Amino acid sequence: MQRSLKTPSAALSMSTSICRGGSKAPYALVTLITAASVLLFASFLYVRPLLRLAAVSPFKALRESHHNAAHFVLTDAYIGHDFLQSWQWQTFDDPTHGRVNYLSQADSLNQNLTYVSDNKFIMRADSQNVVPSTARGRNSVRITSLKAYDEAVVVLDLQHMPEGCGTWPAFWSLSQQGPWPQGGEIDIIEGVNQNSQNLASLHTTPDCTVPPPRLMTGTATSINCDASVNYNQGCGVSFAKPASYGSDFNDAGGGYYVLVRTKADGIRVWFWSRYDPTVPPEIRAPPYTNLFNPEGMYPTAYWGEPEAVFPLGDQCDYASHFNAHAFVFDLTFCGDWAGNVYSTSGCPGTCDDFVMNNPQAFSNAYWEINSLRIYTPQ
Repeated sequence: MQRSLKTPSAALSMSTSICRGGSKAPYALVTLITAASVLLFASFLYVRPLLRLAAVSPFKALRESHHNAAHFVLTDAYIGHDFLQSWQWQTFDDPTHGRVNYLSQADSLNQNLTYVSDNKFIMRADSQNVVPSTARGRNSVRITSLKAYDEAVVVLDLQHMPEGCGTWPAFWSLSQQGPWPQGGEIDIIEGVNQNSQNLASLHTTPDCTVPPPRLMTGTATSINCDASVNYNQGCGVSFAKPASYGSDFNDAGGGYYVLVRTKADGIRVWFWSRYDPTVPPEIRAPPYTNLFNPEGMYPTAYWGEPEAVFPLGDQCDYASHFNAHAFVFDLTFCGDWAGNVYSTSGCPGTCDDFVMNNPQAFSNAYWEINSLRIYTPQ
C-alpha cells in the first residue's frame, strides 16, 4: 500500500507525462486524477497512526470510533462569561472539613477572586490577607454547573491549576440528584500540597470494584470504589505522564483532560500536556471537522491508552451506581486529605497555621480555564 501511494507528486508527474505524450485526455480528467491522488495520500496519513496504535482489529476499532463520534456531539461549551451565567457559586461549609471560606459570586467578583474575559475564566484564593483564627478559613471559590450530564465526552482545556502547600484543588462531578454517594462521584483532577501526579478516582455506594487487568498507563492505588471503605479512599489511579498536576503542570503551560463515560465502555480519563506532540487535533483545536469525524467527539486509537480506566460491568453496575452528574471546580485547604498528609509533604509548620497566616504563599492558588466542552449522545 505504501509503495503504490508514495507521494502526490508521483501521480502529478505521471499525469503530466500523459499530456506531453499527446494524449487526447481532457485537462479536467488530469486534474481529477491529481486531486484524487492528493486526497488519497492525505487520508492515508490520517489513517496510518490509527492502524499503528490499534492493538486489536484496527479496521474495526477505526470504524467503531468514528461511528461513536458521530453520535456524541457538542452540547455545551463553557468559555469566559458562560461560567457566570451557567454555574452556581456554593457558600456552604466545606464537606471535607477544610480551612476555607467559600464566597458568593457577587463577593468573589467584588474581591477579585473571580474574573472573566471573552476567552478566560479565573477563580482563585485570597492571597492578600492574614486570616483570623476565629474565621471559617481562607477566602476561596467553589462552583458547580447548573446542568447535569450522564453519558458524555468532557474536554477541559486548562491553563493553570492551584498549587502549593496546604492546597487541595479538584475538578470533579457528582450526582445532581444525590444524596452523596448515591449516583456516584468522579474525580478527574485532584491532588494536595506539592503533589506532581494527578489522581483520578471514583466514589460510590457499596458493591463497586474495578480489579485489574486494565489497559491504562496509570497505576491503580485502590480498587474498591465504596465510599464507606478505607475512610472514603475510593478507587484511584495515579497518572504516569509527567506534568499532570501542580506546579509541574503549570510550568509546562497547562494541558488537556478528557473524561469519557459510557454505559458500554465505563469511565476513562486521558491527559496531554499542552505541548505534547501527540495531542489529537480535535482536542487541541475544537470545534474540529475532518473527513472521518464531522463535528463529533469520541476516542480514536490515535488517542492512545487512557491514563485511567474504570470498567463498569459485573463488579460495578453502571445503572445502580451512576446517574446524571453536575461538574464542580473547587479549591479548599487542609481538611481530610491535605491536612492529614501535610506533615509528610515537605511543607513548613502545621497546615492550618500556614494557610491562615501566609497569604503570599497563595499567589499561584488559582484556576485558569480556557474552555470546558461537553459532548453528549444525540
